[in-house]
Amino acid sequence: MILALATCVAAFQPHQGRPAASVKMNGLKEDVAAAALATVAVFSPIAASAADIDNGATIFAGNCAACHAGGNNVIQTEKTLRKEALDSYLDGGRKVESVVYQVTNGKNAMPAFGGRLSDEEIGDVAAYVIDQANGDKWDE
Repeated sequence: MILALATCVAAFQPHQGRPAASVKMNGLKEDVAAAALATVAVFSPIAASAADIDNGATIFAGNCAACHAGGNNVIQTEKTLRKEALDSYLDGGRKVESVVYQVTNGKNAMPAFGGRLSDEEIGDVAAYVIDQANGDKWDE
């Protein structure tokens, strides 16, 4: 990363006819900061967007609520979507990444939704499930 930033600085900073070895360190901080900002601007569209919990609620209602209405589980009643159950039964524990894995791949009686839902939709559902569980909102 540092090498990439240094390369950016060297590429975009004229040396005013001086050899690279004679360029002084004065202003280097500003040059590195400018290169870092340029790097962020170039790569920021690639960064993952924040999950949309409201969209997750809509997707959950259309795809998950038949078995998990109100955070329950109509197939295996002990494996609800409440905090304690997610902590106990979800591979990896109660976190978005674990829910994403479960929804994408399925497990036991739960079908896999990878291929049916986009990665973004699955991420939104996972964020919604964790938000509901963490806030004890399933019975609202």
